[in-house]
Amino acid sequence: MTGLAYTGSKRIIWSFLSALYVLVFLSCTAGNCLAGLQRELDESEQTTKTIQLNAVSSAIVLTWGVLQWDYFQQSPKAESEEWFGRNTDDGGADKLGHMYITYALTHLWDHLYRNLGSSPEGAARMGALSSLGVTGLMELGDSFSNYGFSYEDMLMNLAGSALGYLMLNNDELARKIDFRVEYSLSNKNDFESDVVTDYQHLKYLFALKADGFESINNRYLKYLELHLGYYSRGYNDWSEGALDERERTIYAGIGINVGKLIAPLWKNRIFEYVQIPHTYVSIENTFND
Repeated sequence: MTGLAYTGSKRIIWSFLSALYVLVFLSCTAGNCLAGLQRELDESEQTTKTIQLNAVSSAIVLTWGVLQWDYFQQSPKAESEEWFGRNTDDGGADKLGHMYITYALTHLWDHLYRNLGSSPEGAARMGALSSLGVTGLMELGDSFSNYGFSYEDMLMNLAGSALGYLMLNNDELARKIDFRVEYSLSNKNDFESDVVTDYQHLKYLFALKADGFESINNRYLKYLELHLGYYSRGYNDWSEGALDERERTIYAGIGINVGKLIAPLWKNRIFEYVQIPHTYVSIENTFND
């Protein structure tokens, strides 16, 4: 009986902390953090829209977590998942996945806040906060599920948010460097519905673009870029006692700047975030231990 009471108390405490987190997150979003925003919209209207936007996002995350990720089915727990070791769940690819998602969400939220009338600097700041808030809420939800709260995941969320903010506030750096994800299938039967966590087919990379350097004047060289990336394979179907084919790979390559190549026909920023397969050659180093 004492154990049950203790477990119930922990649930109440963590539920209170989760609710407090959401309230602080929304208050920051609607309050002092709006100080740097332009007043193109009426201030009260802008505040209302900001609260609604973040509240809906939080509600979606929690609802999906309850339906798909077993949120609030267990007592809260936190544990270390480690980083890029062979015996981690996904060889560290999931950690770069957290960083990339938070980075991309920071830029998405930045776009949304600009549409609400925010200044570029205010939108960047709010984009980083909202992105970190949503992914942090997911980690809190995970603490009540089989997954558990991961310190490493939260640190990578923070890194992605910070990098996204840095890129938004440094045009020169953003012209030179992209943080991208690549998704490629060996055959159509390999496809999994949860693409975001299908680490068997994902790669994460940084691209250094020649087009971002004014000192490079050759028009052909402008289409080239250097890649530094990481991926893991063989983790999805591995189990204790089975043939161990788990691999972690770091690679460097040279590729074509697809965004610049097709800009005359279709100018789109998606290629700053997505890497098209088979548009580069690379040298790889695979770790099996």
